[in-house]
Amino acid sequence: MTVHTTVTGPLGELLLVGEPTQQGVSLTSLSMPGQRNAPTVHSGWAHDPERFSDVTRQLAAYFAGELTTFDIEFTPSGTDFQQRVWHALEDIPYGTSTTYGELAERLGIGRGRVQALGAAIGANPLLLVRPCHRVIGADGSMRGYAGGVRRKVQLLTHEGALQPALI
Repeated sequence: MTVHTTVTGPLGELLLVGEPTQQGVSLTSLSMPGQRNAPTVHSGWAHDPERFSDVTRQLAAYFAGELTTFDIEFTPSGTDFQQRVWHALEDIPYGTSTTYGELAERLGIGRGRVQALGAAIGANPLLLVRPCHRVIGADGSMRGYAGGVRRKVQLLTHEGALQPALI
């Protein structure tokens, strides 16, 4: 059975999707409005906000600046390569960023496979809680983010990895 709920926050309405567990839910997806390849709610899914109470509490604490690391159960998905890349994303500390090249080097992925690394990052179904937004271009540019580059900048600024723009 698949359950879902939505949470409104600084990034817009987030769609949370998961599988019920005895403790609440195992998260399978966290997506944002306008996100590339975002799931859509199916008629067979149950709307069950209570199952997501711990996830929504952690998201609220993150956006309030009170939480820097999530402790959320995930349902494994993806290929072995994607899982390896996604696990490495979880090791990028809050308030920092890394480049695609640095991440590839850390994983022992040759320069010729950096594009595959980028594709794996782009396929991350757990935006925000698995911090793919912390990976940037070697020149400091904000390369693609499934939730949109504006949101990537917003998240990195929130975490202190970027300074707010002075206008």
